[in-house]
Amino acid sequence: MPLPGIKQFDLTGKVAVVTGGSKGLGHAMAAGLASAGANLLVSSRNLEEGQAVADELQRDFGVRAIAFAGDVASPDESDAMIQAALDEFGKVDILIANAGINRRGPIDGLSIDEFREVMDINVYGVWLSCRSVIPHMKKAGYGRIILMGSTLGMVGLADRTPYASSKGAVVQMARTLGLELAQFGITCNAICPGPFLTPMNVPIKDNEQTKKFIVGAVALERWGEMEEIQGPAIFLASDASSYVTGSLVTVDGGWTAR
Repeated sequence: MPLPGIKQFDLTGKVAVVTGGSKGLGHAMAAGLASAGANLLVSSRNLEEGQAVADELQRDFGVRAIAFAGDVASPDESDAMIQAALDEFGKVDILIANAGINRRGPIDGLSIDEFREVMDINVYGVWLSCRSVIPHMKKAGYGRIILMGSTLGMVGLADRTPYASSKGAVVQMARTLGLELAQFGITCNAICPGPFLTPMNVPIKDNEQTKKFIVGAVALERWGEMEEIQGPAIFLASDASSYVTGSLVTVDGGWTAR
């Protein structure tokens, strides 16, 4: 049987919701999906920032894109986000649950509120986004759910208990939902990026310990470039990944291979 080739990656006519889509890897993935033809809802805490990205996607790729401002950790606002996409596009084919934050420091130097804030956004917010969209995907008999994990959901790193704990939960969420949703034609996978120079990581970029880590632990000995997250996102959002679910796609320059 001949392979359909690059058409497998075509997202023309698909509708994607990307949380945390106005910055960093979320912005990059939204642009990647738009480059493959997807229409998008860009969710952000800041409406102006989300609208700027939506305008950019429409201008650069000729797709339809709208912005939504809300808190992913709010059940009502999560439901409203998905409803906004349904009202505008009539369906949601793809969810990238990307919104997340980080709090660094030793465990006895972090407050309970800081830990809870990370868990609320990185875990509860991801779970709520999935919970809001899944009933609609079930009715359609189709869906692609991509959770933003991390290499720190797979390996440890000192002074990262909130973030690593949250991403470990996301990794298990992807595996569990992959099993739970398979019967409905919905796949769920996690992308686990390594060190990308996102706004979250800019504060530690010039730290000597960080520089030694990049050279010593990352096989490619460099930070990831934003566009390098786009290929995995397009793959998992497309029909090319139709036999992939409950899996982790590691994009870390060879960090976890060591």
